[in-house]
Amino acid sequence: MADAGEESPHLDKKERRQAAAGAPIGALVIHEIVRDQGEEELERSFGGLAWSGVAAGLSIGFSFLVQAELQARLPDTPWRVLVAGFGYSVGFLIVIRQQLFTETTLTALIPALTRRNRRTILLTLRVWTIVLLANLGATWVFAGISAVPDVFPGATRTAMAELSAHTMVGSFWHTVLTGGSAGWLIGLMVWLLPGAGPSRPLIIILLTYVIAICQFPHIIAGSVEAAFGVITGAAAFGDYVSRFLLPTLLGNVAGGTILAALLNHAPLAGRLNPAD
Repeated sequence: MADAGEESPHLDKKERRQAAAGAPIGALVIHEIVRDQGEEELERSFGGLAWSGVAAGLSIGFSFLVQAELQARLPDTPWRVLVAGFGYSVGFLIVIRQQLFTETTLTALIPALTRRNRRTILLTLRVWTIVLLANLGATWVFAGISAVPDVFPGATRTAMAELSAHTMVGSFWHTVLTGGSAGWLIGLMVWLLPGAGPSRPLIIILLTYVIAICQFPHIIAGSVEAAFGVITGAAAFGDYVSRFLLPTLLGNVAGGTILAALLNHAPLAGRLNPAD
């Protein structure tokens, strides 16, 4: 298929180049951009992955903090969540260049789906494990700092407690299902960003805003909230593991990987060279 405008009889040579440059990026090109990002992640050192994962886990805490600050300063009305939800996007804007687990599950998976050999699968699992543990550990640090008395105003702490309580109220399978929606949206975000250009921040804000107002659980952003509840004594560590961590992790991974494998990789598999 010719590039946009390449064979148009109405355009001169310069105008044809301009038309081609303005054409949308094709699905295969986006796939290769994401795959290349994944290849870089697979080759990163333990320290590089771990420190970037720690940075992301700390940064995502600002989603919790800013959302709580907004909620604390708004009247208790049904529309409050629609405004406070924008605060949730802040952490995701900060971590876009850092190792966040739900994004890594997609980018690191694409090379494994392409080559389908044991070494690549093991490298993918290595990346997932390092990033997940680094992210989660850092969220507990942020939650611990947030739980120190008088660090934040009383109204903000009350809002933090409310957000924290919500992370562990659902049943196991309800959390898995809604966590799948969050994983799907984060995976979609990763797929949209390569062709977004100047609209990248807007895509991040809109998709993470949907996660916030729909109250879909996210394994890393939600870990800050859930850990806050444990540290302040509102919940037990067992609740963190069984009511938040396990079902949310299962849902996020399923949502992200199904999007990557079934909707984005599978239609292009016949056009890829597994040896690449």
